[in-house]
Amino acid sequence: MSATTPNAGHAGNGPRLWSRGDLDGFFGLFSNSLANTLTAVFLLSVVLALPGDIVWQGIVPGFGVTLAFGNIFLAWQAWKLGKKEGRDSVTALPYGLSVPHYFIVTFAIMMPIIAKTGDAKLAWGIAMAWTFVHGIVVAVGAFVGDWLRRVTPRAAMLGTLAGMAVSYIALTPSFRVYDAAWLGLICFGILLFGWLANIKMPFKLPAGLLAIFIGTILGWVTGYMKVEPLIAATQTVGFNMPLLHLDVLMLGFANVGPYVVSAIPLAVYLFMETLMNVESAEVAGDKYSARSICLGAAGGTLVGALFGSVVPTLVYIGHPGWKQAGGRIGYSWATGVAMLLLCTFGMINILLNIIPIVAILPILMYIAMLILSQAFRETPKAHAPAVAIALIPWLADWVKVTIDNTLNAAGTSVAQLGADKLAASGVFYDGMAVLGASAILVAMMLAAIVARVIDRNYLHAAIFGFIAAVMSFFGVIHSTGFGIGMATGPAIGYLAIGAGCLLFHYTQGSQPSPSDDAP
Repeated sequence: MSATTPNAGHAGNGPRLWSRGDLDGFFGLFSNSLANTLTAVFLLSVVLALPGDIVWQGIVPGFGVTLAFGNIFLAWQAWKLGKKEGRDSVTALPYGLSVPHYFIVTFAIMMPIIAKTGDAKLAWGIAMAWTFVHGIVVAVGAFVGDWLRRVTPRAAMLGTLAGMAVSYIALTPSFRVYDAAWLGLICFGILLFGWLANIKMPFKLPAGLLAIFIGTILGWVTGYMKVEPLIAATQTVGFNMPLLHLDVLMLGFANVGPYVVSAIPLAVYLFMETLMNVESAEVAGDKYSARSICLGAAGGTLVGALFGSVVPTLVYIGHPGWKQAGGRIGYSWATGVAMLLLCTFGMINILLNIIPIVAILPILMYIAMLILSQAFRETPKAHAPAVAIALIPWLADWVKVTIDNTLNAAGTSVAQLGADKLAASGVFYDGMAVLGASAILVAMMLAAIVARVIDRNYLHAAIFGFIAAVMSFFGVIHSTGFGIGMATGPAIGYLAIGAGCLLFHYTQGSQPSPSDDAP
């Protein structure tokens, strides 16, 4: 059992639908899921200004269905594992909307369609169909998941997760916390005392709940939160029955063709992240079937799309963190049920204007901290460089996105300004774009090559190098689209590395790689 699980439970005891630690885990996962859902809804309702009936009666109830389906399914998987192994310490995998995807849906799919046609319903339908395609690809990938886990070094799996944790899970939330540090750090401190030091909170309240409660009080007492937006948000309250929107989905399928090219590599991203989180859970002591988990995640995305959702879902990063916080089975299904109720009763907008987002974001900082530490601790010490290099593509992608957003806010873009001007100032934008494209796969391939070279398993390193070369050539990595000769520079580089490794294999021989469980 990993060192991240101090409360190991009791062998011989069957699983329980609710444990004491589930309350703390619930407020953590629920807050995380709520924050992501609120952000997605903000983009759709404010940035895109979609009609209210599409948002509140179509898309948001669809979010509720997909979140309930996935979380309840994963709670059931945890129950089955607990029954099989006779343990009450199994922690369900966390699940929710994919954060990168709701930005892509907003700015790369729906916004251009609305700008071109002015048809919000058409944009909704295409986004639903695009999401449905994601579910199909993840379902297909489920049948090779266990094999991929066996052949890929753990450093590549966990290192890639660590890269995402440092960049997208930690950096922006940390900046927002320090933008209101007087509030955010207090909430962060409560989580540290409750979840890391295991200090009992006043009145035996869960640390996650206490952090949100204290943060909300401080936000309102100090004037950080305002009454006017809360009053306006009450207009969205009301029961909205989740309905099948097959007519809209069929409209989308009739027009989704040009967007399928972008859907496939992004769906591979979803599949690989889910796969890596299954690996992370196994390291923490809970060995799930990758096939079952991937099929469940795919099912959540497919069902959500049928009910109007426009954002794919996946197994979230952070299982070790929720296990550390005491979450078992109940925190998962309770989160699904709570999100379904909030989405169908129009309460999402109310909560967005009651709870300061700064009181929720420290939870993401905590999760990122646990994932990064796990990546270094639970891989062979010799593979530390492989974990380290897996961080770099994610940071490149994060910096590129930040530059794009900054220039957009200034009313310009890299295309207008010129990448050469940025390079003259020491900002190599083109290199960031190449390195960060499909960061999850780039990080995994780089880390796998490095790990196998460290092992002196040159044959396996060569295979990973050649695979990376092929992926680059056809645009699966280091490119924004599929085609022939899409990223020839990286393809040549990986080909040379693979050839060099193959040469060493035949001249010096390859050593067998040690077990990933080796110290």
